[in-house]
Amino acid sequence: MRKVLAGILCLAIVTPALAGEVAGVTLPDTATVEGKTLKLNGMGLRTKVVFKVYVAGLYLETPSKDGGTVISSDQVKQMQLSLLRSLDHSKITEAITEGFEKNSKSQLAGLKARLDRLNSMIPNVEKGDRIVLTYVPGKGTIVSAKNVEKGVIEGKDFADALFSVWLGATPVQADLKKGLLGG
Repeated sequence: MRKVLAGILCLAIVTPALAGEVAGVTLPDTATVEGKTLKLNGMGLRTKVVFKVYVAGLYLETPSKDGGTVISSDQVKQMQLSLLRSLDHSKITEAITEGFEKNSKSQLAGLKARLDRLNSMIPNVEKGDRIVLTYVPGKGTIVSAKNVEKGVIEGKDFADALFSVWLGATPVQADLKKGLLGG
């Protein structure tokens, strides 16, 4: 009995805890970025009409239930998008551009060149692929897709506008925002 109990305890210690599951996608409690431990703040499902598009997970150094606080904070933060269907690059970039227009219209002129650069980094994706957007203070937003780093886009103002797509006053989807904020 003691050996069984010891075995179970060992498994519990070495197996990463799964924080949540949405639409068959599980994400760990934490992510490590440049030596900092980020906590899963929340998860949500992006749908379009009747289609499940992706599961998003928001990781933060300092968890928060307030979208404005998350956007304005100068902390390492990460948005992970786990694709539930194949999408052409143009569908993704149109949605991101629309989110910028809805939430950061007054700053769009100063963001346009960097938004175009982001859009050029987004590939066609297949079901199961992941897009990861990580803001690191003093460095910028690291864009990764299909487990490959595509580049870095400088500026906190850009990161604020990008995270506003999901967490701003006019998010891409209200219940997705709620899930990302732990609601």
